[in-house]
Amino acid sequence: MTTRDTHSVGAPCRVDTFQPDPRAAMDFYGPLFGWSFDDPTPMPAGLEGDYFAARLSGRLVAGIGQAPALARPTWNTYVRVEDLAQALARAGQAGGTCLAGPFGGGSDGGLAVVADATGVAFCLWQAGENDGRGLAGEPNSWAMSSLHTTDVERAQAFYGEMFAWELEPVPGGAFSLWRHSGRVVAVVTATDGVAVPPHWSVNFAVADADSIAEHAVALGGTILMAPMNTPGFRSAVIGDPQGGFIAVSAAAS
Repeated sequence: MTTRDTHSVGAPCRVDTFQPDPRAAMDFYGPLFGWSFDDPTPMPAGLEGDYFAARLSGRLVAGIGQAPALARPTWNTYVRVEDLAQALARAGQAGGTCLAGPFGGGSDGGLAVVADATGVAFCLWQAGENDGRGLAGEPNSWAMSSLHTTDVERAQAFYGEMFAWELEPVPGGAFSLWRHSGRVVAVVTATDGVAVPPHWSVNFAVADADSIAEHAVALGGTILMAPMNTPGFRSAVIGDPQGGFIAVSAAAS
């Protein structure tokens, strides 16, 4: 896994999690990945609670915010847009729906939660003045996000219209690649919607998937998929103590 471009318009650019108890989530993900956290800042205008930027070696890698009342914990993938209002209009034209927002704006940036044409939620992000260059693709940072959908063809049309993403099937593989301006930006996998619900999953690069899985259990987490070998990687799916989940992958030696 290599450092990826997260600053181009139309590319996935950041991830975060909204949790019922953000500080409890920090007590899990901090030791798990060696993250430190900034002092709390208010959530974007229109949302309540505090937000904690997560850092690795001083560089932004994720964030943990307050989930709305009664909401389940989620990991969220953001795609960078130049103009949030225009992007929301384009999402509607492509068959998507605005689920929440827009929130924030100005120097702190703005976001909105939308459902794509297949009903899967993700976030749009319009950068603010203080949009620092984050870390991605290195151990203990976000590596890639993957769309699990029941309708790959419809998803292909939506994300193609929204962001000019192009779908590239992997010969003999159970997934396809999304490319933007020639670069791989995400993965798409077909699901029946039963064994794996439609969603955008978040994958973190790690040095050793087995040790990370063991550490997660010691911190009160659960294992949804035990470490297993996949093409080029050894991967696992981990649940945090509040019910959010992530994938982790270590490059095969």
